[in-house]
Amino acid sequence: MKKSILAIPILLIVGLILSIACVPTAPPKETKPPASPPIETKPPAVSQPEPEVLPSFPLTVTDDLGRKVTIAKLPQRIISLAPSNTEILFALGLGDKIVGVTDYCDYPEAAKTKPRVAGYSTPNIEKLISTEPDLVLAESIHEKTVLPALERLGLAVIITKATSIDTVLHEISLIGQVNGKSKAATKLVDSMTQRINTITNKTNALNPEQRLRVLYAVWHDPIWTMGSETFSTDLITMAGGTNIFANDFKESRVVSLESVITKNPQVILVSGMGTSGDLIYNGIKNESRLNSVDALVNKRLYKISDANLVERPGPRIVDGLEEVAKLIHPEIFGALNMKSN
Repeated sequence: MKKSILAIPILLIVGLILSIACVPTAPPKETKPPASPPIETKPPAVSQPEPEVLPSFPLTVTDDLGRKVTIAKLPQRIISLAPSNTEILFALGLGDKIVGVTDYCDYPEAAKTKPRVAGYSTPNIEKLISTEPDLVLAESIHEKTVLPALERLGLAVIITKATSIDTVLHEISLIGQVNGKSKAATKLVDSMTQRINTITNKTNALNPEQRLRVLYAVWHDPIWTMGSETFSTDLITMAGGTNIFANDFKESRVVSLESVITKNPQVILVSGMGTSGDLIYNGIKNESRLNSVDALVNKRLYKISDANLVERPGPRIVDGLEEVAKLIHPEIFGALNMKSN
């Protein structure tokens, strides 16, 4: 009897445990992973120009006339006697060191604010000296007239003479070197070379018949044009043309109407400063004796949009090359909306 009484509570306890074990448990509450800490964002890095390594001074270099020129120290006050050299200086970030330019230095816009110390080929020596330059960048036109006077004054004078596009690139490198801007010059030259190659990679494949005969006219009465050893002829060649007078003479010269008619240009390019471009263009267009040449018959007489692009051997010469390529070979490079006859 006692055993049965004791068994009842034990059974009740076991049953209670089993009943508790069978009660369904509530599903666990949804938990979210802890929020990630905010990612620290930094502004994009601004690429800084690579610092220049200044050359050792005194520095002796050779200019385009083969002259040895010694620069005593890093130039701080520069005179430019050519618009092309002025453009190179600004392109290399040396505009703040320019203390004198010519009346024709008008690019970039900041060049117009620089003191005028020269005309086209006749600098005002007194005004030039008053600027106390430690470097003068002149052009070959100054070789016999201005250079001797500047050398007598003990000034460092570098003469540029662009006879080809390669010479232009060399001049940029040279001006960069003497002014502690070699890396900037290399970057500019590389960029220009890349654009040049884009043109010549296509025109180098042309056969002689595809290279159109080109007359490049810088005056009309009489016709004045360019021969060999000029960057103008180099432009025409790179653009896929052939300068009709390249084998006749060097540099520039007056040519007869008869010789132009005989050589029968297929394209005539006109370049002139200011309004002279229109004057040359109309002079050639209205010259009845030229009516039979292919360029006029096929309406391929063109005026360059900006003469400075093809007449100044500076950084913008590549703009000129691209325009000339489109005028000579629009089927390759695309046509321009240019003034034609």
